[in-house]
Amino acid sequence: MTREEVMGCLYDRYIKPTESKTESFIGVEIEMPIVNLSGEAVDFDNVHKLTAAFLKEFNFTAAGFDEEGHIYSAVNGENGDVFSYDCSYNNMEFSFGKEKSLQAIHSRFKRYYGFVQEYFAQFGYTLTGMGINPNRKVNLNVPIENGRYKMLYHHLLSFSKYFYIPMFFHRYPQFGMFSSASQVQLDVTRETMPEVIDVFNKLEPIKALIFSNSVLLGEQEELLCCRDMLWENSTHGVNPHNVGMYDCDIRTAQDLLNYISTTSIYCVEREGKYLNFPPVNILEYFTLDSLTGEYTENGELFQMTFQPEPEDIAYLRTFKFEDLTYRGTVEFRSSCCQPIHDVMTVAAFHLGLMSKTKELRELIEADDTIYHNGYNAAELRRQLVNRELPSYIDKDGLYALALKVLDLCREGLAERNLGEEEYLKPLYDRVINRENPAQEMLRRLKDGEDIYEVVRSYAQL
Repeated sequence: MTREEVMGCLYDRYIKPTESKTESFIGVEIEMPIVNLSGEAVDFDNVHKLTAAFLKEFNFTAAGFDEEGHIYSAVNGENGDVFSYDCSYNNMEFSFGKEKSLQAIHSRFKRYYGFVQEYFAQFGYTLTGMGINPNRKVNLNVPIENGRYKMLYHHLLSFSKYFYIPMFFHRYPQFGMFSSASQVQLDVTRETMPEVIDVFNKLEPIKALIFSNSVLLGEQEELLCCRDMLWENSTHGVNPHNVGMYDCDIRTAQDLLNYISTTSIYCVEREGKYLNFPPVNILEYFTLDSLTGEYTENGELFQMTFQPEPEDIAYLRTFKFEDLTYRGTVEFRSSCCQPIHDVMTVAAFHLGLMSKTKELRELIEADDTIYHNGYNAAELRRQLVNRELPSYIDKDGLYALALKVLDLCREGLAERNLGEEEYLKPLYDRVINRENPAQEMLRRLKDGEDIYEVVRSYAQL
């Protein structure tokens, strides 16, 4: 394929779906750690029992089976909701079919969550609203036995092969098995998409201040949101354009298309097998005659040589904080799982600000508390995910800025006239109290509370 042909394929996959958008929907994905309150590892047999009971209770149909015949994904044919496990059986996910209101999603979440909690109680287990599983050191951190998750884990384990790249690799290749996120997808048009991505990218430092909830207890407690580090300093970040924030302005659809063309592909599927290989820029990929990928089968590693095909565009996976998807949506994926009583805050925050991007841009451009002090937005985010804020930052001014952002968000939700502003109250409390969930957890632990007291608290609806 020529460069022009590849760019055309990228356009058709990412930009074209935004040209036909006539309605705006909300898609919400909530990942939650499963915690054994005895402090021991989760027994996957109990998880599989829960799965069977859940499918029966809510009329879900099995959609994905692992190599041992266990269900890891199921779908509700009526509303499009998906019940699944993300990466491992230590991490449960509810993905909701597109809706017009947050209340509709929240209502179904409460039903699903309530059932799971009641069932898990017999084993002394709970779901909870934390971005890092507090039992990560004792849990069995193994991937779900299917081609995609085993490929992903093998890819993350291969960091030692990149010694020639001048970057830091952390030592948590299993991080997908103990980290949980709260993600939202919102429809965009070709006209609105560039500004949504650009402005929300610049807003990431404020989001870090409000939503941080991922602490590696006992190791790197200075990081309130280690999620960024886990993704960026893994093999996903060999090409930094595949992860994190945009380090350039996105003003037009062409700007974004050009950026997508700088990202890398690292896996494909052939003969029913997922293959991974060292990341290759997507334009460069289609100039190659062949590549050699690796896959695992029955615990053994095999190699397979293959030729690039135009359909491989579908395997181009990026993990940007603001990711344009092939569905014509922007997926916001930088937020940790939140305490369950605040479970809709991430979706409400992004939904409310979607119609306020011009005002947000004006707010950011006028600010000199954190912006315009010699740091770009990505550098500011890295500062604000830390427990201690830099001394140059005026804390009063910082939290006043966060309140202005929340006020804009409330205006946006109020204009929808659906009463969704109620979901912002916890965020106002966090800004007023100057304490996000990660800071609250660390304070409570310092005051002598047991970690499982916090787990139970963050598990409450």
